Amino acid sequence: MVSYIDLSFFGIYFLNKKKSIYLPLMESIPYDKRSGKIWFNGKTVDWKDANIHILNHGLHYASCVFEGERVYDGEIFKLEEHTKRLFYSAKRMGIKVPYSQKEINDACKKIIDIQKVQNGYVRPLMWRGSEMMAISAQKNKIHVAIATWEWGSYFDPQLKLKGIKLNISSWRRPAPNTIPWDTKAAGLYMICTLSKHEAEAQGFTDSLMLDHEGNVAEATGANIFFKSKNEELHTPIPDSFLDGITRREVIKIAKSKGIKVIERKINPDEIKDFIGCFLTGTAAEVTPVSQINENKFQVCKIITDLNESYQSLVRKKDSAA
Repeated sequence: MVSYIDLSFFGIYFLNKKKSIYLPLMESIPYDKRSGKIWFNGKTVDWKDANIHILNHGLHYASCVFEGERVYDGEIFKLEEHTKRLFYSAKRMGIKVPYSQKEINDACKKIIDIQKVQNGYVRPLMWRGSEMMAISAQKNKIHVAIATWEWGSYFDPQLKLKGIKLNISSWRRPAPNTIPWDTKAAGLYMICTLSKHEAEAQGFTDSLMLDHEGNVAEATGANIFFKSKNEELHTPIPDSFLDGITRREVIKIAKSKGIKVIERKINPDEIKDFIGCFLTGTAAEVTPVSQINENKFQVCKIITDLNESYQSLVRKKDSAA
């Protein structure tokens, strides 16, 4: 039986017999039951009418790519970079996009205006349709949709102040020669879902994934950084996982502050030697980590300072006021 504990601006908290679960704002409303408009194949349609047939290649064979973008104060942060990556993912997956990057950028801006989203999330996606239902999909039409909604913190904001807890997943990132690893392709995220569910079942917030060689890679939807005793930041080389847009921005911020950032292979045995840890991502933003398995970390000033600087960057309107 589930009962309410608290309701706040950031989200809704639920409690069951085993654990509490944080759901971002409006997350209790199923995504197919919401209202408004969705940009769908060049037109804006009612939310409830943005449907596809169950027999489509994207669903059955995961021939789908997508992006996740944040809206701050009515503007999409790094929109052009996200769209460029979306088109790169599509090209790597053999998907010929029937629109230009400018058309997609304009459509993203249009839909957040229609939906009046001020601080939220944008999800553009492209997938193969239903003309062929087999491994081969040479004749399938490419569909494109863009949805947006108001969205608060990805992780419980109160928990973020203390740092979230990670386990180490039993699943690994695939080797670079097994799949287009540098894309946001739907099929790549099934192991992330498996890892996230495994972590939650064990009482953790998220999961740290290793690469195919057994080195530290990333969390299920975010890049990872460690702080050493000598005030350096260490982060894995993105050679089997996405070099996140937020990751790159945080590295720029750190370097502008004179912080040394070292990109290298990190063995899991080294985790115990670090004193700080945090995640970066469009959804996660800058999220402190307090624990990985039995290894505990401090929410260091360097991490809170990077978070404050990142928030100032994404909310340029406020910082310029």
